[in-house]
Amino acid sequence: MTPSQHLILACASLAILTFLIGFRLLFVRIGEMKANRIAPQSVALSGQAADRYEDTRASDNFKHLFELPVLFYALCALAVGSGTIPSWLPIAAWGFVALRVIHSLIQCSYNRVMHRFYVFIAGYLLLFAMWIGFALNAL
Repeated sequence: MTPSQHLILACASLAILTFLIGFRLLFVRIGEMKANRIAPQSVALSGQAADRYEDTRASDNFKHLFELPVLFYALCALAVGSGTIPSWLPIAAWGFVALRVIHSLIQCSYNRVMHRFYVFIAGYLLLFAMWIGFALNAL
C-alpha cells in the first residue's frame, strides 16, 4: 500500500468512526425520547435538548469528531494533494486515528474525564507535531 493510500484509508476510518457514533447517537436519542415521552419539537434547540436528555455522551462525542479531526483531514488532503508525504506521516496518521477511537470508546462508555483528557492531549500533541513536521518537510 502506498503512503497516499494509507492516508486515505486513515481518513476513511475516522469518517467511519464518525458515522458509527452518529448511528449510536440516533439510537440513544430515539430510545430516550420514547422512554421519557419527549416530543421532538420540545428539543428543537440545543439548550432545550441539554435540559431534557439524560445521556449526552454520544452527542458530545459526535461534536468532538468535528473539532480536532478537521485539522487531521486537512493535513491528509494537503499531503496527498501535494504529493508531499514524509515516510513517518502514515504511521502518525494511524496513531491519531487510534487515539480518536480510544477517545470515543471512553466517552461513549464509562466517560472518565481524566482518561479521556490524557487520550485527547496525546492526540492533540501528535496532530500538532504532524502539522509542524509536514510544514518543515514541505519547505
